Amino acid sequence: MKTARHDMILDIIEKEAIETQDDLAESLRKKNFKVTQATVSRDIKELRLIKVLTEDGRYRYAVADKASSGLIDRFIKMFSQSVLSIEYNEYMIVIKTLSGSANVAAEAIDALKWSEVLGTLAGDNTIFVTCKKSSDVPDVARKFNEMIW
Repeated sequence: MKTARHDMILDIIEKEAIETQDDLAESLRKKNFKVTQATVSRDIKELRLIKVLTEDGRYRYAVADKASSGLIDRFIKMFSQSVLSIEYNEYMIVIKTLSGSANVAAEAIDALKWSEVLGTLAGDNTIFVTCKKSSDVPDVARKFNEMIW
């Protein structure tokens, strides 16, 4: 029953602009699923649904993977507005940001899912980026620089 309900939730949010848990519960009830608000809340958490901003300025539920393409543009904008400098050596890229902005900029890097990037580590105003191969470091640093110009 839970799997069928989860499948139906994914179908509903794909086809309808579901803004609230109540909207989702009502749509499920119309499709003969007996649910409570608590059940819908757990389902949202288990399916890792997030609310995304639509073009008309409203929020709706979406699957995180499908929402990420719209978020990437926002992350890149936040990255470009917060980065102060980018330097690298043969092993690592060090990105300096405005105070308190490193986590957002690192999230932008992670959201890009570049295959060359092994991982990021963010403090308050500094991000360390490690590439899978040292030969990738200059190219990745160049791509970061292109994002801020």
